[in-house]
Amino acid sequence: MARCPVLLIAAPASGQGKTTVACALARLHARQGRKVYVFKCGPDFLDPYWLTLASGAPVHQLDLWMTGEADCRQRLHDAALDADFIIVEGVMGLFDGEPSAADLAQRFNLPVLAVIDAGSMAGTFGALAWGLRHYRDGLRFAGVLANRVASPGHAAMLQDSLREPAQWLGAMMRSAAVTLPERHLGLVMNHELGDALQRLDAAADALATTPLGQMSAADLQAWAVTFEPDAAAAKNFPSDALRGQTIAVARDAAFCFLYAANIDCLQAMGAELVYFSPLADSELPACDALWLPGGYPELHADALSANYALKASLARHVQAGKPVWAECGGMMALFDQLVTVSGAIHAMWGVLPGRVTMQQRLAALGPQQLDVAGGVLRGHTFHYSTCATALSVASRTQAAPGRTLRGEGEALYQSGSVRASYFHAWFASCPMAVARLFLKDSND
Repeated sequence: MARCPVLLIAAPASGQGKTTVACALARLHARQGRKVYVFKCGPDFLDPYWLTLASGAPVHQLDLWMTGEADCRQRLHDAALDADFIIVEGVMGLFDGEPSAADLAQRFNLPVLAVIDAGSMAGTFGALAWGLRHYRDGLRFAGVLANRVASPGHAAMLQDSLREPAQWLGAMMRSAAVTLPERHLGLVMNHELGDALQRLDAAADALATTPLGQMSAADLQAWAVTFEPDAAAAKNFPSDALRGQTIAVARDAAFCFLYAANIDCLQAMGAELVYFSPLADSELPACDALWLPGGYPELHADALSANYALKASLARHVQAGKPVWAECGGMMALFDQLVTVSGAIHAMWGVLPGRVTMQQRLAALGPQQLDVAGGVLRGHTFHYSTCATALSVASRTQAAPGRTLRGEGEALYQSGSVRASYFHAWFASCPMAVARLFLKDSND
């Protein structure tokens, strides 16, 4: 068993400032010399970049369905063995989703901090805090933090509105200095901003003035949780399944949606990973297989389109029958054309026939699973583009158990050694299926 203070940071809805507060809290304690481990609840690629910068440690996902309860339990146990403080950032609103952040908190007895954007309210703040606290029996509640508060006088009104004054953990004032900018898929990447660390420091400084920020290491023990290891979490990674295989992984500003656990999974199966930048490199590194993860090809379409040398290198890889697994943004770049929201048409890599077109609105969102050779992969989908292609659909994703798809599931396209889909896979959900994605001739 292992015991450590834990705080799950939740909110009544998305956009309340959970990530800012989680980053501020992690940065504050890391600056004080404590070892802080942070987890992100649910499938998310972008928040973990900020949380990693704030804490100085890798950030993994926790999801009772996608990653599985056993994996969650084991990761929390392992973190508790080494950390002084564990922070879990929730997803959407506290009770949103199946499973929700509240489900995770209740399953592992995690204390919940509710962050509420109080910018346009006063007495209603108390009603929201009361509702979040009492909506579900058995939920361990740590307190409430007001965010984007206008003034000390406003903060006093918010505090006075609480029926349970002991739940007050302070107010974060509205400030552009601590705002984390967003775009259509979520937060802007931290490395795109020259002042990312300064923003986190400013947020940590602001939090340091609140009761939450002034808690000592001894105070944090009130939120301690005991975790037991989970024998079922020992994934049956076939350690030799990818032994001797070199997998090239696209990783740069255009292809940045990578779960750290997916990388761990490939390495646990014996693969050697080599990274390259489709934006900057003129050819693929020497490799047996290629992984093109999701990201923002639409923001870098000019540069990707102009990299003719890499396009030729990729064509040679495909002509040699070497495997390619492309997810979402990685798949988008493989098609003939990409059309931006403004209507600009960009010639892409031409490996797959067809066109992807960016939309103003979200095209698909939610947890899904994909049946492939070797088993069923769990994961999710989240994209703003649509695809038109003459390729036949090899298979389609299905909704996660207990969920219903709106329309058809995501298509899996296969053309020779290339397999591509909008679906983002959680590799550890079925390692053998993943191994077959990266092995030549394994699906013929």
